[in-house]
Order: sequence, then C-alpha cells, then structure tokens
Amino acid sequence: MKPCRNILLAAIAATLPAAAWASQDSLHLKIGDPARSGQEQPLVLDGIRDTAKGDLVTPAEMARRLAGSGILFIGENHTNLDFHHVQFRTIKALHEAGRQVMIGLEMFPYTEQAVLDNWVAGRYTEEGFLALGNWYGNWSYNWNYYRDIFLYARDHGLRMYALNSPRPDVNTVRNKGFEALAPEARAHLPPQIAPATEDYKTLFRSVFDREDALHMKGPMLEGLYRAQMMWDGTMGWNALQALKADGGEKAIMVVLIGAGHVTYGLGAERQIDPFYDGRISSLVPVTVVDDEGKPVKQVRASLANFVWGLPEERATVYPTLGVSLMGSFGKATGQIIQVSKDSVADRAGLRVGDVLLSIDGTTIDSSNTLNRVFAAYRWGDSVIARISRDGVEQDLPVAIRRLRP
Repeated sequence: MKPCRNILLAAIAATLPAAAWASQDSLHLKIGDPARSGQEQPLVLDGIRDTAKGDLVTPAEMARRLAGSGILFIGENHTNLDFHHVQFRTIKALHEAGRQVMIGLEMFPYTEQAVLDNWVAGRYTEEGFLALGNWYGNWSYNWNYYRDIFLYARDHGLRMYALNSPRPDVNTVRNKGFEALAPEARAHLPPQIAPATEDYKTLFRSVFDREDALHMKGPMLEGLYRAQMMWDGTMGWNALQALKADGGEKAIMVVLIGAGHVTYGLGAERQIDPFYDGRISSLVPVTVVDDEGKPVKQVRASLANFVWGLPEERATVYPTLGVSLMGSFGKATGQIIQVSKDSVADRAGLRVGDVLLSIDGTTIDSSNTLNRVFAAYRWGDSVIARISRDGVEQDLPVAIRRLRP
C-alpha cells in the first residue's frame, strides 16, 4: 500500500497528519510550473538536481543558489531516515553559508510553540522534551528520525516553529468547511484560501489506487480537499508570519513537512505565494527505486526546484507494529481497526477486531502510548502482546522482523 494513501485513508477516520509521500505516478504529472512541466530530468543517486538549470549541485552550491530565497519547503517521507539526512544536511549547509536558519515543523501544532522555545533554549533534556512536548501524541513517528535536526538546532541556537493546525480544527474544516472555524483558528490561515484547482485535484488523486478512487467522490472527497488545504494553508501562513516577525536580512525559513504538501508547488507554497514578495523554493528527495521495486530514472522537472536522489529503502530503520487503533472513536481504545499487509502485526497473527491490551506488560490505552512504547524496540526484538479476541484474553508472541527482500 502506498505510504501517502495509507495516511490519507487514516485521516478519513482519525484526522491524522496527511500526505507523507507521493507514488511514482505522482512523479511524472504534467502540472505545476509551466516553464518546467513539459520536461523530465534524470534522477541521480546521491545527486542534487537543480531543475531550472538542469545541472547537478553539491549541498553547499545548493545553499548558494538559495541565497535569494526566504522560504524553503523540504518534503519528507516521515519514516525514511535518508529523507531526514537530506533535511539535516540542507539546514547545516545553509547555516554554514551564513544564513539565519529558522526551522518550521509540521509535527507540532502552533499551540505547542512554548515547548520548542524551551528546547532551543536548552531547558529540557531529551527525555523531558519528549514528555513535555507530547512527541508521540503530536507525532506518531520515532523521535530518532528527527533527533539530529533537533540537536543541531538546539546546539546552534536555530529557532524552531510549530506550524500545524490542532487536529480538531482540521476535523472541523473537513466536516463543516472553513466557515465553521473559530476566529482564533481562522487567524492562522491566509486571508484567502487558494481553491482546489484541476492541477491540485490531479495530484491529490494520484496517490490513490484506482479502487480507492472509486470511493473518493462527492462530500467525502471535497472534505479531504479541504482538510489538505487546511494543513497547507496553516503551515504556510504560520511559517510566513514567523519569518516576517523574527527573520533578519539573511533569514531563511526551512519548513519540514510531508512531500505531499510540497510537490509541484501546489501545497503550502501555493497558499502563501500571493502574500509574500520574496522567493519561495522547494526541495524534494526521491528514491531511485519505488516501493514496488521499479526504478525511478526520471522525474517531472516541475516537481520541485531541487530534487535529491536517494537509495531504495527496503525497510524502515525503526520498526512499527503496523496497526491502527480505534482510540477515542470507540468504547475500546485499543481495538484494532486496521492491520497493514505483511506488517509485523500481520505476520504475528493480530486481526482487525482484536483489542490490544498491553505490550510486554505496559497497558496500551491509546495510539500515543503504543507509538511511545514501540519506539524503544528494534528489528530482531520480540514482545508479548496481550489481546482480547472475542472476549477471551490471550498472550500472542510478536517477532519484530523485517520481510525478506
């Protein structure tokens, strides 16, 4: 199943963060910047392609070419460590080039700004930051994917900014529309929301398999459009306002968000472009082999201003169980509502309808707890999952192993 599709489908039920990454189909769409949408350019492993000039550059040269940009959106696949290495190296190159680097973050709603200020000021240990910042409540992904970036920001005094919308606000927009937002939430959006154009809809639909697309129609699809535009608008607008408030002459706001919010300039960039006189740039890493084992030799030039080729990812660096829980939407918060195919849970025999009671004796009372607990395990470990199946409690051994390539 495609990563982006997984997260978007989860958003329908639980308003989770959207759009981790795009399918290979999404890499070749004739949309976006008209000057580049008519051509494709080679993708080179460990090479950075400037899609306007067509040449390969180093991280340092890319930083020099970003001299005129005040905002840089870097797309990520949340669970691919190489994507985060790209983000780290870009931030480091810009800092070493003398820029005032400001870091915008998708994983924190704007209501959590104080915790980031305290982190950069050195007031928290790592453990304290994860607890007080509710890392696994605000974000379900392993802290270690982002650790180097956060440590670098703290050690070099680079301010970090919480950009995202609180989840209830996204849910309101998805179900009722922007007009239902409270004034406080509306203040974190651009004065006008750019509508869902045909290019935007083409990109959005490309992440779904055909059988899913048959069901993504009418009010449900329109609600998903609104939710995605809510994320785009809030993150872009909060980044822009922080840049204007705190940025000096050499400032650049580097925004770390899912690639679905970046590609073709149709996400956050499109929402704030009418309100910013400076230059906005984008960087999107792309793996040279897709999740189905097919090579990616070229990408559409309009995908981003810079495209960084990365190696194939056979498995995530840090394991996940591979289930979605009912959470606050049902009576049993630990009830399993989805088991990803070929996941650790699937191979261990966990089923939809099982209630996950504990992992190695730790009570699982929410998805947040499950994410926090499972983050401590590594490939090769094993755990005991206590479950209730058809009203009968039992212990199920779970081997945390990767699939064979």
